[in-house]
Amino acid sequence: MKVVPQRRELSRQTGYSAAQAKHRCRWRRDGVEVFQKVVVGADASDTAAEAVRQAIEIVKLTGGELHIVSAYRPQHLSASGAADQSLATGDLAESVLADHASRARAAGVTAQVHARSGAAAESICDLAEEIGADLIVVGNKGMAGVRRVLGSVPNSVAHHAPCSVLIAQTT
Repeated sequence: MKVVPQRRELSRQTGYSAAQAKHRCRWRRDGVEVFQKVVVGADASDTAAEAVRQAIEIVKLTGGELHIVSAYRPQHLSASGAADQSLATGDLAESVLADHASRARAAGVTAQVHARSGAAAESICDLAEEIGADLIVVGNKGMAGVRRVLGSVPNSVAHHAPCSVLIAQTT
């Protein structure tokens, strides 16, 4: 399969100039947009596992790179008046990431993992911007009901992402 840029064709179809089309679609393969750098947000939930599974399938099809990111907020514990001790929440994130990376390897995909301190949506979008991602995959948990109004990770990512976003059906 030969990969060729299709910017002129895209600009004709969408009305974007060739320069604008460059940013809308980097490469096409057999008329389908190819995502070379895919970021997926993950935690220890079943819905995150499904989002990672779908991201793995996309990367298998495109031969691209998979980046799995897990965000955590450091917590502090105080035991009977003693000085605060930091709880190793970063270690928990690393454990979750190792599990997801192991599943990716079992599917034949190499994954780079990223544990980030901070809010999940912000961490996902920041990583995507840093690596020049083409696609972010997140699960749809929180897209309905009160959380949709108050804010959810997929909603925030969709509004702030520097690239395309796939909100995977996971619930």
